[in-house]
Formats: sequence, C-alpha cells, structure tokens
Amino acid sequence: MMMTFLRVTNYIFTVVFLAECIFKLLVYRKSYFQTAWNKFDFFVVCASLFDLALEFVDTESMKDLPIGNVAKVLRVLRVSRVLRLAQSSKELQALIQTITMSVGALVNVFGLLLLILFMFAVLSVFFFNTLSAGDVIDEQYKNFKNFDKAYLLLFAISTGEDWNRLMYDCMSTYPDCTKNETCGVSTAPIFYITFIMVITHVMLNLFILVII
Repeated sequence: MMMTFLRVTNYIFTVVFLAECIFKLLVYRKSYFQTAWNKFDFFVVCASLFDLALEFVDTESMKDLPIGNVAKVLRVLRVSRVLRLAQSSKELQALIQTITMSVGALVNVFGLLLLILFMFAVLSVFFFNTLSAGDVIDEQYKNFKNFDKAYLLLFAISTGEDWNRLMYDCMSTYPDCTKNETCGVSTAPIFYITFIMVITHVMLNLFILVII
C-alpha cells in the first residue's frame, strides 16, 4: 500500500514539475537558465524523468555497468525536490545564500583539515606502527601499519567516536598487554588529546567562524 502511494505521488510531482518547467521555458526561453533556481528545477525535472524511464528498464542487468551506478544516484537525487520549498521562505533563502557564499572559504578550511590529518597520520605511523591487537586495533583494517590505514582510522575518530578506546590501545598500560607484545607508548594520551582538541574544537570553531 505504501509503495503504491509513493509511486503515484512520484508520478504526480513529476508531472507537475515537468509542466511548470515547460511553461517557464515557453515564456522565458533562453533567459530561463539565467536564474539559479530555474537551473535547479530543470535538473530536478531531468532526474525525475530519468527515474521514470528506469521503471521500464531491467536495472538488474545494468548493475555491473557504470550507467547502473549513475542510475542509482539519480534516483536518489529526486529527494532534492524538497529544496524547492526554500523558494517560498525568505529565511531559508538567506540561509542557503549564506552557505553558498561560504563554500569557497569552507573548501580552504577543509583542505587545511586534510593537511592536519596528514600530519597526524604520519606521526601515528611513526609511533604506533607495531601495534596489531587491542580493543579497537585489529590486524586487518584498524591499525597504523601504513599511511593509508592510519589516515582512514584517524579520519574515523575525528568525529569523536571511540577515540578514547583507541588511545588506551596505544598505551603501554593497556590491560591486555603482555611481555611478548608491543603495547605502544605511554605518551599516547598526549597524541590523542592533542589530535581531538585540534580537530573537534579548533577546526570545528573555524568552520563556524567562516560561516559567521
């Protein structure tokens, strides 16, 4: 029942958006594409028409082809219709305009963030590359044996998720440490607390400062 409702609603909205797009093109012609919202509307209509076309094609036969992945992305992008609600709200328009104006500076800040992650990843490989087991660290994925794995692991804990457990893994006083294993260094807390302070506090406030 719900799937039928969603399918019918999709048809209705697609027809309404298509009709609106056609009428605007007939009235404004080339000047239609001079407005950013009109460009966005045109993209939404094209994605919706592509989504309808996929219903008549065997998507299973395309899943191994590049077009199959593109099709999945475009089908998901139909939810972008919700952003059209911003056209009717001056507050939302002001917010979107603020974010748009901040994109250039945010890209620079994001580049700085990646550079800081690069520095800490190099240091983590130098300090903790011999660790192979722990509460979080494992032999296959979560370890500091090379730069790639160290970078991804630090990127994961940059959200604040389980960084303290990883810190305990890298300390020499970790409870499961034995004499036959390399158990990290006692200065691991300095590394991780500095990392979390820089990433989650300094960089987060810098992002907020750029938007303000």
